Parts: sequence; structure tokens; C-alpha cells
Amino acid sequence: MNRRTALRTFLYIAGGTLVLPACFRESGKASIDLTNLSISEDDEHLLAEVTETLIPATDTPGGKELLLHLFVLKMVDDCHTPEEQKQFTKGLSAFSVWSKQELGTGFTIADANSRTELLGKIGESTDEDLKQFFSITKRRTTQGYLNSQYVMTNLVKYELVPGRYNGYAPA
Repeated sequence: MNRRTALRTFLYIAGGTLVLPACFRESGKASIDLTNLSISEDDEHLLAEVTETLIPATDTPGGKELLLHLFVLKMVDDCHTPEEQKQFTKGLSAFSVWSKQELGTGFTIADANSRTELLGKIGESTDEDLKQFFSITKRRTTQGYLNSQYVMTNLVKYELVPGRYNGYAPA
């Protein structure tokens, strides 16, 4: 056996052993690391569907494609107070239960029109955790969309400061 071939084979095996654990993700946990929130995989999917309902995919990418649910989770985890984080997680679980009661099925299974109508009914609810959850989710989803790479590169026309000179502008 050639020494170079043996070394190459050893490096392939070593590289595969390092990469292989990254291919398997523990089921039941969120796909990003959060320090202050404990979100399950089902909660993450539910939040993805909520962001997709808030910003649906048309000729532009929607909430799921832009991974806005991950942005919402990261912002809540990093930038909100512990009380707001508790309200968010309570509101997320309350939203899951409430949507099953209102729709008869899960939020992720319902059609787009039913989802939109359900999100419109949140204001009528008496549950403060549910309202706070939706308020945070809506605000952070909008922020994530407006600051996404797609919007900043394709939709916003940026011009460096001070901009171009316009000699005809009124004084």
C-alpha cells in the first residue's frame, strides 16, 4: 500500500468522523441554540407557520424562506427581558391550544385563509400572554423582513450619503 494513499484515506475517515455528528440533529429541540428560551421543534414549526402567515410567499420570498422564525426566536432570546421571554413562551403554547380550539385542527394544518382570519381574532382574546406573544412575533417578523438580505439588496435602493447633487432643488 502506498503511504500517500493510506494518508489520504485516513484524512477522509477523520473528516467524515468530524462532520457526521453535525448531520444528525436531536429531534425535539430547536434548530438554533437559545440561552434563555426553551423551545421545542414543534413550537419552532408553529412559529414558522405564523411568520409565513404574516408574510406569505408571493413573487417575493415569505417568512419561512427567509427564516424569520429563527430571527424572532433569536431576538426574543437576546433582546427581551426575562418577563417578556416567559410571556412569549407561555403565549406560544397558549396560541397552540387556542388555535386548535378555534380551527378544530392544528394551525400548521389549516389553510392560509383560516390562518389569516385566526390571527385577526387575537385582538378579541382575553389572554394577555397570547396578545403579548403575537405582538412580539409581529414586530420582530416585520423587523426581520425589512432587514433581510433579500429586501436590502433587491427592494431598497440605497444611495450613499450625502447623495447626488440636485441643482434644481428649492432653497
